[in-house]
Amino acid sequence: MNLQTIFISNMKRFRKQKHITQEKLAEMCGTDTCYIGQIETFRRFPSIQLIEKISVALEVEAWVLFKNNETTEYENKKEEKINVIKDKLSVEFDQVLSRILKETL
Repeated sequence: MNLQTIFISNMKRFRKQKHITQEKLAEMCGTDTCYIGQIETFRRFPSIQLIEKISVALEVEAWVLFKNNETTEYENKKEEKINVIKDKLSVEFDQVLSRILKETL
């Protein structure tokens, strides 16, 4: 996946997550609605200045718009596995602590 595809995919995803229409995003960025539509349909690509305005409007750091979601999905799965391990360790710790307390009291 190239940077343009990643950017556009992320821009659309964040826009939709925040329930912002193309019209509203264009207004927030000081550009035309049709220009946002052209970006989202891969006919145009925004300047650095407009990328900055888009990131402010979507309330994300500009670099996040270029972050590959595949990496994010991998990181999410990794974090889920870590949380499962933490939960298991917590249960085991509680069991060991209970045994120690029972033996000492």
